Amino acid sequence: MGIIHNKLGPKMPFVSFILLGFVALLLVFWKFVFLRNPPRVTPQDPDVIISPADGKVIEILEFNGTEVKLYKGQKRFLGLINTLTQDVAHGGYIVSIFMSPLDVHHNRAPINGTIKSVVHTNGKFLPVNTFEAGLVNEKSEIVIVGDKIKLKMIQIAGFLATRVVTHAKPGDSVDRGQVIGLINLGSQVTLIVPKNVKISVAKGDRVVAGETILAKINS
Repeated sequence: MGIIHNKLGPKMPFVSFILLGFVALLLVFWKFVFLRNPPRVTPQDPDVIISPADGKVIEILEFNGTEVKLYKGQKRFLGLINTLTQDVAHGGYIVSIFMSPLDVHHNRAPINGTIKSVVHTNGKFLPVNTFEAGLVNEKSEIVIVGDKIKLKMIQIAGFLATRVVTHAKPGDSVDRGQVIGLINLGSQVTLIVPKNVKISVAKGDRVVAGETILAKINS
């Protein structure tokens, strides 16, 4: 009887080496790219609202009561939008920021204030490079009350981001630019602000958490 050779045998060490190298690259990316938290210079003007996230502004919508200026095909999301805005203001603006896997994923408080509530809602894990996907995905809603304004910051999970981390708790005092959360990999952060502000960014703009001014509170 002839000897049966295991043709896969010689290849196994090479395959294992490749797999170990891939895991090592992932760990390096996780530690030195994804978890990086560079220092930021936050504007000290008490009347500005700064970006809570790094990334690209993918939507700016105006709402007034139950009326929202939506594009064709978005009408079905009206109820979800109203649910998100009703505990913030009767009218105002919704600003959504998409964070790619290469963006810094630490989220920062947009104003000085006190955390009024933190509500986590289960949902889907769709890609969040669109505003609509952010409405149905898993999220954490953080309401912050400042001296002149109340707003809501929403951390939204994405296709790769299956975990939303919120450090702040109800009753905590936060400073503008303070890190209050983290979202894993590609994700979205949406800010809901009342109408007594002037929006300082446009759709398509790149923003930097803790530094970019998103809006200014009207006197």
